[in-house]
Amino acid sequence: MLSELSKRVLLFACCLISIHLFAQKKTALVSGKVTDENDQPLAGVTVQVLNLTKNTITSDSGYFQLEVQPNKAVALVFSFTGFISVQKKFYLSVGEEERVNIKLLHAVKELEAVTVKDERDRKQAGLINIDASKALLNPSPIGGIEGLIKFFVGSNNELTSQYSVRGGSYDENLIYVNDFEVYRPYLVRSGQQEGLSFINPELTSGVKFYNGGFQARYGDKMSSVLDVTYKKPTRNGGSAYLGLLEQGFHLEGVANKGKVTYLLGVRNRTNQNLVSSQQTKGNYIPASADLQTLITWQAGDRWRFEALANLSQAKFSLTPTESQLTSSVFSPLYSQNLGLDIFFEGHEKDRYSTSFVGLTAVNQPGRRLQLKWMLGYFNDNEAENIDITGAYLFGEREYDPSTGTTGGVINPLGAGVNQLYARNALNINIWSAAHKGSLDKGSHFIQWGNTIERQMISDKLHEWVYNDSAGYSLPYVPGSLNLSSSIKSSADFGVTRFSGYVQDNIRFKDSAGFVLNAGIRYNYNTLNKELLVSPRIGFSLKPKSWRKDVVIKGAAGVYVQPPFYREMRRYDGTINYNLKSQKSYQATLGIDQHFTLFKRPARFTAEAYYKYMTDVVPYDIDNVRLRYYGANSAKAYAAGIETRLFGELVKDAESWISLGIMRTKEDLEGDTYTVYKNANGDIIGPNTPDKVPADSVINSIGYLRRPTDRLVTFGMFFQDYLSTNKNFKVYFSTLFGSNMPFNIPGNARYRNALEIPPYLRVDIGFSAQLLAAESKRRSHSPFKNFENIWASLEIFNVVDRANTISYQLIKDFSNNTFAMPNRLTPRLLNFKIVAKW
Repeated sequence: MLSELSKRVLLFACCLISIHLFAQKKTALVSGKVTDENDQPLAGVTVQVLNLTKNTITSDSGYFQLEVQPNKAVALVFSFTGFISVQKKFYLSVGEEERVNIKLLHAVKELEAVTVKDERDRKQAGLINIDASKALLNPSPIGGIEGLIKFFVGSNNELTSQYSVRGGSYDENLIYVNDFEVYRPYLVRSGQQEGLSFINPELTSGVKFYNGGFQARYGDKMSSVLDVTYKKPTRNGGSAYLGLLEQGFHLEGVANKGKVTYLLGVRNRTNQNLVSSQQTKGNYIPASADLQTLITWQAGDRWRFEALANLSQAKFSLTPTESQLTSSVFSPLYSQNLGLDIFFEGHEKDRYSTSFVGLTAVNQPGRRLQLKWMLGYFNDNEAENIDITGAYLFGEREYDPSTGTTGGVINPLGAGVNQLYARNALNINIWSAAHKGSLDKGSHFIQWGNTIERQMISDKLHEWVYNDSAGYSLPYVPGSLNLSSSIKSSADFGVTRFSGYVQDNIRFKDSAGFVLNAGIRYNYNTLNKELLVSPRIGFSLKPKSWRKDVVIKGAAGVYVQPPFYREMRRYDGTINYNLKSQKSYQATLGIDQHFTLFKRPARFTAEAYYKYMTDVVPYDIDNVRLRYYGANSAKAYAAGIETRLFGELVKDAESWISLGIMRTKEDLEGDTYTVYKNANGDIIGPNTPDKVPADSVINSIGYLRRPTDRLVTFGMFFQDYLSTNKNFKVYFSTLFGSNMPFNIPGNARYRNALEIPPYLRVDIGFSAQLLAAESKRRSHSPFKNFENIWASLEIFNVVDRANTISYQLIKDFSNNTFAMPNRLTPRLLNFKIVAKW
């Protein structure tokens, strides 16, 4: 059954589709294909009506179609950087369609413009441009833009769209859509509870991802920036896709002679096929849906107005029945596989809903000056309702089929009961107002901005865990019943934040030489009354004397992260209102080289970086849930090198490989422990403070691996097609990450006590084009207006590796603790169809 949100979304979408279809005027149509002198299709060619703003661009196969005014002489101009423009005239009647084949010839003099345009992105440290069109092609359970980002930064969980960059936490990443900062839900505990990412790839035109060294114009986080720009349509069109995991469609169009444009995207996702195959069996109902729209209005030559809106809701319901966990243990006591069987009662019901509205006014007083004003509102409403009891039996698992107890637990080592109860509610409201501007003065490009933001947070937390082991409640105190953990707190507070920046991009002599970017940020908040100033500087240099096409670039600066709700909440649920901002001092240096590989263009990048962090707020990770200590009680560092190779192993099909080496560690305050010794130097048991022998030693743990520490990260995306038919393609992706530490929650002494094994993920997708753009169709065909239709079959986790995401701690009858791994998804199939018109 559809949720109420889904019904409302579908009803609203149907109304818009009706309006969209009703608004169509009687026109004529020009369509065809654009190729080069070698008859190869050209993608991205601009097809524009002469003396009008109406235009379109060609698809990957070189196909285009454009509505023109009937009963009137019309000229179309075909232009593409590096090629000689072509002009062709038409005179069509109402409803008439004419197909043409256009051939563009190379123009040698214009090739330099291509180089100059590409150089801009090469000269920014940490920048990776991502092709949003590959988001639907990438064989990944989460898909989307974040699925592509993980090839460059790594991952350890295919069920989440969150990612860690250069040793940072999930909360250290900035996300912008059309200059508005967007937020994620905060109470989510596991990847299977997550809904859709805010970013809709079908609405996206440009994606810039900075994994470090980003400029002062971006906000106050310590790790990365994802800067997404939604497209401005030039024609009426849309797309739709249908898969086992996700379904959606989008519409785009123009009105009022091109002065008004609109985008509409609707998505629905269910992870039921993914999570139902996990170790915990039961009735899973994970569902999410969202609606997004962007409307622009060009009100004259100097003013443009935009309205961006998003409505999203995710629900997660689970009624577990049983779970079987297995861990291979080799020790003098146990040489067989250990098993944990859990039988459940109860259920979990969670709800996460967000809404966002952003209004923008852009003024262009002159050709070089642009002014922008922005108003935004974000609401996050979350609720967790959990009441699950699990009775468990722990021991050796039987695998001998002749015993009749295959798969069961024999020789019990422990038994008990776990109960988790939670009634948590969180509501966050954020209002923002901002002004941004830019001034182009030739060799100087100056940018500035100021933002005021009001955050209101209301939090009610009531959560406890009861553990019973062999008839005793833990922690065990004779004569009393104790909870393992109990949190009951509430918070209702507001904070006003002020931030701003100014920066200058300075070009010395010419664009192929030395470029310098220097800027400074400030931020102040009324909660802890910190005023912080963050200078940042970056440079790029292309040596003219070098024969090779190489750009050297680097950046250095101060990056601060003012505390938000999750960092401020301690383990016991109380709020630290005096928490300071975390601070990071960063430097990066890299190269970017273009060359030829297999007679095709290729690119190699490498960057080395170092980050030193103070006033760090330590945290533990359990699946995707971050539990902060709520205190500035650590210092940390991260250092590493990242290399990437982009190239076309086959023509017109870019693939890439990414390899990263990193080490990140932290030193916690107060992480000391005492080793008690007697007069002979022998280690003895715990003593009360007044009886500590003089020979006892107080040790400091020192630097330990951070929860995100991963020495090696490897990602690869490869695409290919049949040499005889490009309509049959294959997409292959691989992710590998070496082991990571797993901490005993809330325990400084036993941080890094456990280790999560290396993560390995191989996914593959096969696509076939069912309908090509240039194929001939009859006038009455229902597919006559479709550009193309693709069908894809995806195989997730081809090697069927049981990756570990976390551990469950179990005590046996002798009070020894065992760690049982919680696994991720096994091998699965997915099928989807994608159509564009």
